[in-house]
Amino acid sequence: MYTPPYKITSEIIRLIGEISEQVGSIMTRLGDNIPSPQLRKKNQIKTIHSSLAIEHNSLSIKQMTDIIDGKRVLGAPDEIQEVKNAVEAYRLMSELDAFKEKDLLRAHELMMKDLVRNSGHYRQEGVGVFDGKGNCLHMAPPAERVPQLMGDLFEWVKKTDVHPLVCSCVFHYEFEFIHPFVDGNGRMGRYWQTMLLSRWKGLFAWLPVETIVKEHQQEYYSVIQKSDQVGESTLFVEFMLRCLLNAMDSYEVEEESEVQDKMQDKMQDKFPEVSKPTWDVFDIIHQNPKATVNALCEQLGLKERQIYKHISVLKSLGLIVRVGSNKTGYWKVNI
Repeated sequence: MYTPPYKITSEIIRLIGEISEQVGSIMTRLGDNIPSPQLRKKNQIKTIHSSLAIEHNSLSIKQMTDIIDGKRVLGAPDEIQEVKNAVEAYRLMSELDAFKEKDLLRAHELMMKDLVRNSGHYRQEGVGVFDGKGNCLHMAPPAERVPQLMGDLFEWVKKTDVHPLVCSCVFHYEFEFIHPFVDGNGRMGRYWQTMLLSRWKGLFAWLPVETIVKEHQQEYYSVIQKSDQVGESTLFVEFMLRCLLNAMDSYEVEEESEVQDKMQDKMQDKFPEVSKPTWDVFDIIHQNPKATVNALCEQLGLKERQIYKHISVLKSLGLIVRVGSNKTGYWKVNI
């Protein structure tokens, strides 16, 4: 049986231990419950937004939310189609078998519907990964080798006894190395890692790992390239496990979500003159005191001057105070 090349390092062992502890802690807090539909939807939107943003989709979280809610959105047709496709693919996740190659093809068909001419089929041509200057970062194996390589990879996934955390990361890297499709390889590689993880522990189905990957996008590409150069996925496994641990650290369980909603209702009752967009800014700052103006613009689909206007309102009411410089400081929230 083919075995992808990688090593189990002390760092990988440490990360597996920490992630496993976090999984146990979250599952204890959840008990027999699963997150509410609202919380699952919120995390799914975060996941889809981050995954597509990595692939240069410019739509904001608000625009994607509106698309999911069936509202009309102004934007590039292809970008809107990408969101609709991703939503359908993530909805299908519970029906797919993470260890069946045909289900991967089915997911790709949904993910890339009306975006590429041969969605749901392996490529019949050579492909490469290029940077913005036209330099080739990775030349994928010849098209005629793809079916065999993908078959070997799925055979390994089905039979390996390596820890599921490591297995999912190795699969993700090997998938990106093979680059089995004409387009959509990045989003499909991340999607299928989530598939594999969710079969180990169900909470990974609604854990927005993509958000952490998006925050470290350049490192994501860099570590793939470095792994290519050394001919094994160890560096990539370590990187992805760190992303998973960061996502676990920021995981929001139902009780915390309910407290947040009640807090927002209370604040809106106390300051009825404050507009909803201003509360949206406040909500993000409350969850992430180090949120930058650029991050607020991206998440809310607003212009910089609009963000500064909302921040000014919040400051005038004494709800937020800037501590430190604009570059290295943070927001102190007064509630």
